[in-house]
Amino acid sequence: MKKIGFLSFGHWSATPGSKARSPRDALLQSIDLAVAAEELGADGAYYRVHHFARQLASPFPLLAAVGAKTKRIEIGTAVIDMRYENPFYMAEDSGAADLISGGRLQLGISRGSPEQVIEGWRYFGFEPAAGESDADMGRRHGEQFFDLLNGTGFAKPNPRPMFPNPPGLLRIEPYAEGLRERVWWGSGSNATAVWAAQKGMNLQSSTLKKDESGEPFHVQQAKQIRLYRQAWKEAGHTRTPRVSVSRSIFALMDERDRAYFGRDQGEDQIGQIDASMRAVFGRSYAAEPEPLVEQLRQDEAIAEADTLLLTVPNQLGVDYNAHVMESILRHVAPALGWR
Repeated sequence: MKKIGFLSFGHWSATPGSKARSPRDALLQSIDLAVAAEELGADGAYYRVHHFARQLASPFPLLAAVGAKTKRIEIGTAVIDMRYENPFYMAEDSGAADLISGGRLQLGISRGSPEQVIEGWRYFGFEPAAGESDADMGRRHGEQFFDLLNGTGFAKPNPRPMFPNPPGLLRIEPYAEGLRERVWWGSGSNATAVWAAQKGMNLQSSTLKKDESGEPFHVQQAKQIRLYRQAWKEAGHTRTPRVSVSRSIFALMDERDRAYFGRDQGEDQIGQIDASMRAVFGRSYAAEPEPLVEQLRQDEAIAEADTLLLTVPNQLGVDYNAHVMESILRHVAPALGWR
């Protein structure tokens, strides 16, 4: 394992016990948690994107703010639902956020997940093309965005512009050098992992995937990662790809930890994502540091990945989540080979 970061869904609700009671709370605490994670030595601050929900939704203002407040930590998403995105405007926003952060952006994108509303992307002005599904549209948007990050000119300049143009066709500005190599595809199946490898994107594999063999989640996910790496090699890409997995992991260090997570059963679950997809959901891990290390050593997918994202209970507040990360970084991660 080379890198460890956190993944926040940015929930907010004015309910008893919640430290994030408003969208402002969720956004500002997301920034503060990234600052705290950097101070603790963590490698990444990642955020989930959900529309029409009391969660984080518009990633680029947040990513730019985190980039301005931190100096070293990677800043990313896991994932942006590309069914909702204009690839051209997104290329501008991501370029600006990456430049503000000094080239630390790690963008996880995907075709999307089940939503709060029916066909929410239609409200954003998007419609699948003839013969396309919404998933096809999301992948098409993702490919288009990925291609725009090449920085190749494609737009014919005005012969009488307001400001002087460089010669030739124009590209999206601002252009962020190297950002294209820091785009990840969030994959929920073996086939989409292979597709991502063929396209040259890094791989994000989450806490669930399509149940394709009936085996334990971590075994299926490890096989998915190996298929991805084989497809990457066969595609002839020259750089080394990155792979992340997400896990809910809690080291039980004190009575607070035991009260919150000590009763966790720690077993995979099976569920139906939509009418066509039976999914296996990975277990959570919660134990004292020594047995926790032993449990994590048995997780084949963690062993296969180079990056581990810790899903955090953001509504418990910045201080408690900093404690959760510190417990893992100090008492668990070194035994797993981190640094």
